[in-house]
Amino acid sequence: MHISHNAQSCFAAPAVVVFGCGNILLGDDGFGPAVIEQLLQSGLPETLQAIDAGTAIREYLLDFLMLPALRPALLIVADAAGVEGGVPGQVRVCDPADLPARKIHDFSLHQFPTVNLLRELQAETGVKVVLLLAQTASPPAAVLAPGLSPSMRTAVDEACRRIIDIVAPFTTLEAAAP
Repeated sequence: MHISHNAQSCFAAPAVVVFGCGNILLGDDGFGPAVIEQLLQSGLPETLQAIDAGTAIREYLLDFLMLPALRPALLIVADAAGVEGGVPGQVRVCDPADLPARKIHDFSLHQFPTVNLLRELQAETGVKVVLLLAQTASPPAAVLAPGLSPSMRTAVDEACRRIIDIVAPFTTLEAAAP
């Protein structure tokens, strides 16, 4: 829950937070929000919170850095990213530290300087950060139109399956609790 929008004084942080990042008006850049929409339609366990962060993930990350009570154990970020030589629609899982230094500044417009925040969140707080990045066919800003390409639509399905696999230990723990 974003602190500036939180009117409640008592809030239990979920075990897992999944952020979908991107701008739905820029074609394949809407990958992250599409992942969140599909996750929400499938029904989620109470230990998982899915948030369409649009292009404002930095505010949430700063909240996690500042307030330990809001921090999840696991943070997953779904986003579109173009990597030279990548296959359109390919989904890769990586750690913020896996991104080359040159990619920190051009990862995507809504991420800058978020990769550094993700690295700091993981290093300083112990929150595990996983990036799910889907390869775009062209730079996201090149297409000013809503809607995903067929390869990115398929990538949404794959990303949701991977998220379910990644969070399985957290949902199993919830089911085992008395």
